[in-house]
Order: sequence, then C-alpha cells, then structure tokens
Amino acid sequence: MWHALVQLLPIAIAIALSTVPIMATVLILLSPNRNRSSVPFLIGWVLGIAVMAGVFTIGAQIFPTPNPREPNNAVLLGGVQIVIGLALAILAVMSWLRSRAHPTGGLPTWLRRVGSFGPWPSFGLALGLNIRPKALLLSAAAGLSLRLGSLSPESTLIVLGVFAILASVTVTAPIALTLASPQRAEKWLLASEGWFTRNSHAVTNVIVALVGVVIFFNGITML
Repeated sequence: MWHALVQLLPIAIAIALSTVPIMATVLILLSPNRNRSSVPFLIGWVLGIAVMAGVFTIGAQIFPTPNPREPNNAVLLGGVQIVIGLALAILAVMSWLRSRAHPTGGLPTWLRRVGSFGPWPSFGLALGLNIRPKALLLSAAAGLSLRLGSLSPESTLIVLGVFAILASVTVTAPIALTLASPQRAEKWLLASEGWFTRNSHAVTNVIVALVGVVIFFNGITML
C-alpha cells in the first residue's frame, strides 16, 4: 500500500497545484457567497477526484497483473504509462505555446463569474473540473498506478481516500482557514488572486509537464 501511495504522490501534487480549482476557490472565498458556496465546491472537488481515480482504477482491471513470469504484461502497462506521460507533456507544451501566441493578460471570463455561483453550481463546477483533458490524464495515471499495486479492494479504497485528500489540500486549506478567520485570510486571498492571474498558465504547464516526464520514465523502467 505504501508503494502505491509513493507512486501516486507526484500525481496528487500535480492535481493539488492545478491553478484553475485553486483560483476558483480564491474567487469564491472573496465573494459574498463564501459561506454558502465554498463547502459545496470543496465537496464536489474531493468527490470528483476520488470518483474519477476510482473509475480509471476499475477500468485498468482490463490490463493483466504484472507477473515476473509474464514480462509482456509489464511491457503493456509500461507502454500505457509512456503514452499517458507523453500526452501530458504534449498538452503542457501546447498550452504554453498557445498562451504565448495569444496572451490573455488575465483570467478567463467564465472563471471570473465563479464568485456569483450558488451552492449547487459551485458543486457542479468542482465536479466538472475533474473532466478536463489534463485532469482525465492524471486520473488515468492514478488508476494505472493503483492497478500496478495489485491491492486488495479495501486497501484500494484507503489509498484512493488518502490520494483524494492529498490532491485537494490546496482547496481544503484555504476554505478551512477562511471560514475560521475571514478577516485574517482576506489579505492573502487578494494577494493570491493577483499572483495566480499573472502566473497561472506557467505554473500549471510546468507542473503537468514534470509529472508527464515522471510517468513517462516510470513506463520506460517497465519495458
């Protein structure tokens, strides 16, 4: 189980440092809807991470369990990891090139509207953020890593829970701290909004590219 958690850690970090959910969290916490929308957003985000990783873990059961006496099994799983790693790296590079060619100078218009969302739209948005292309690839990588661990169903559920908690910490912490002390949190929330407005694309692309490289080389080691 510990080996599976170590394998999942870079993926959890990549999800945790995804700037869109972080920025959505900040905007909700700075809005008048903070008290009624932030917790539904958090629930939707954690649930979405766990569900998508679980779906891909179930889907990964189509691949045979790695067995030293059947090296082709490991080659197949390694090949899938290589494809996922390459896809993540390519998406990051394409996103970086697109942002350089068409600089927006700020956050997307739809993201600016997040602060006006009520509880149910906030919950739905958080769920929906888990079906973006990068998020799907990261969930697929998580599911494949759990498959490689050959865990029991009970251990798989525990690891999925820990993974979801780690991956959502950058949303959980600001919400918990702000609800506990709104006035003290407002200053750093405003600073965070400005920083992410300027640097969100660069941060996301670098993290996703690095995780893609890690997954790629994990696949190489299985060939």
